[in-house]
Amino acid sequence: MSRVYNFSAGPAALPEPVLRKAAAEMLDWCGSGQSVMEMSHRGPDYMSIHAQAQQDLRDLLNIPDSYKILFLQGGGTTQFEMVPINLLRGKGKADYVITGEWSKRAAQEARAFCQVNVVADSANAKGQHTFVPKQSDWKLKKDAAYVHVCTNETLGGVEYHWTPDTGKVPLVADMSSHILSKQIDVSKYGLIYAGAQKNIGPAGLVLVIVREDLIGHAVPTPPPMFNYKVHADHDSMLNTPPTYSIYMAGLVFQWLKQQGGVAEMEKRNIQKANLLYDALDRLPFYSTKVNKGDRSRMNVPFTLPDARLDEAFLAGAKERGMVQLKGHRLIGGMRASIYNAMPLSGVETLVAYLNEFAQKNG
Repeated sequence: MSRVYNFSAGPAALPEPVLRKAAAEMLDWCGSGQSVMEMSHRGPDYMSIHAQAQQDLRDLLNIPDSYKILFLQGGGTTQFEMVPINLLRGKGKADYVITGEWSKRAAQEARAFCQVNVVADSANAKGQHTFVPKQSDWKLKKDAAYVHVCTNETLGGVEYHWTPDTGKVPLVADMSSHILSKQIDVSKYGLIYAGAQKNIGPAGLVLVIVREDLIGHAVPTPPPMFNYKVHADHDSMLNTPPTYSIYMAGLVFQWLKQQGGVAEMEKRNIQKANLLYDALDRLPFYSTKVNKGDRSRMNVPFTLPDARLDEAFLAGAKERGMVQLKGHRLIGGMRASIYNAMPLSGVETLVAYLNEFAQKNG
């Protein structure tokens, strides 16, 4: 059986070497006679996996010692509530920048806990988001508890290629769909969170990287499971953590190190994205709506000239070993997600098909 090129936005493709290693260790992890799935999360075998995953992530992103790394459950959307619960710190306002569906949903969820100031919103008259507003246009509030951004919008394919400067107000970023795809300066952020199922590992895990001085000031009597300080004090083991998802994420971190780290992945991702966007720009048969300077390197949405061609396009792609190219139901069209695990050959195969389909149907 040959593996397909999986362009899913999430759960997304994993590096084949990672899957093969996990398969080899499925029944017997390192001579322990048991699967990672079966281990006690308090036992020395799993504890070593947990600690190594944390250290490898810290190494990959050069995370300062003043930041805590949390491995939590609930996915990125749970952080829409955990962020205001933990970071308001007695303040009643928070700033949100809206660049797509996920930042919009984060703002909606936060309204249950504080006054949300939408300091910039890139939506056009049709409600579409095709660019990142310039920071000079943001109406930031000096008394805000934090500024929240989604630095890569998975649905619409809008990505920040710069880091906002919010001064003394902590910057909070949802990086679910592009973390580890490019180099970042963690010290510029108060908190970063990312669901694992796009660029890290299987679903069921969310990473939180939070500056230590920001935790311990949650709203009065928060549920322990929603309190960063409690999770930090228990080393992400307040309850049974998603052990197998953490193990898989750890294998991905090791694979990234073997590839040359985040800097090398950024070079590859730029190459893949340029190849795909160049083809879409060259072929008038396809349309892309996102401003060129704000295009995502991870999620590439595009449309055909007639939606009636969509099913034929998807069927032809499947025949050529490419799956999950259908766009999100809220946007339609097509979307190619080309995360770290997508090899250059997958993008080359897609580009060849784009040319073929346009020539046949144009």
